[in-house]
Parts: sequence; structure tokens; C-alpha cells
Amino acid sequence: MADLHTFELHDLKVEVTAPEGARLYCGAKPGDYFELRGEMLHLPPAQGFSIYSIAAVLPLLAAKQRPTDAADWMTTDAEVACPDPNCPSRLRITRIGKRVFRHEDTTAVPMPGSGA
Repeated sequence: MADLHTFELHDLKVEVTAPEGARLYCGAKPGDYFELRGEMLHLPPAQGFSIYSIAAVLPLLAAKQRPTDAADWMTTDAEVACPDPNCPSRLRITRIGKRVFRHEDTTAVPMPGSGA
């Protein structure tokens, strides 16, 4: 029986891709990445990530974490252009796992009808 107080979110990996030999202007290298686990952003040790690149994907991440219909573009489309129009890199968003959260651990607002 499913617990009505839990929900699942996908963990995400956002990785830099680029044509071989391309000059990138965003400070990234192909293969640079960060992971989003729940609401926490994780970068590998000694690797940075442009705030402008993060800003380009940020509006999509919460939607990418949630279940979507197979026909929804949010399910099928995975690459975002670098925000620098002269940079040929892309930011590929991949679902890499799932995590279960409890409502009570993520908000102070009680579940409707919980009596709290």
C-alpha cells in the first residue's frame, strides 16, 4: 500500500556536451557535470560550473525531476543550448535515479485532511 505522505523525484545529471574540437566560451569542458539530488546541487571535487549555464537549465530542473507523460516534450527533450550564443556547447539533462521524500520532511504545511 502506497504511503500518501511520500513522493518520488528523479535525480538528475546535467552534463556539458560539444562537437569535438569546438571552442567553448563558458569555461566548461565536455564531460563537466553537476548532479541534482532532491534539492541539493552536487559538483565533483575541483570542478566548477558557470552560473550562466546553471541559470539556463534551472527553470527546467524541477519539472525534469517529476514524472511526466511519455508524449510530453519535457520527457523527450534533454538538451539546452549554452546561454552564450557564440558557444556551441549543450547542457544535457539526464534522469539518473529516483529518490523518495516524505511530505513532512520537505514543508511545514500539513497535508490536507491530516488534522495537523
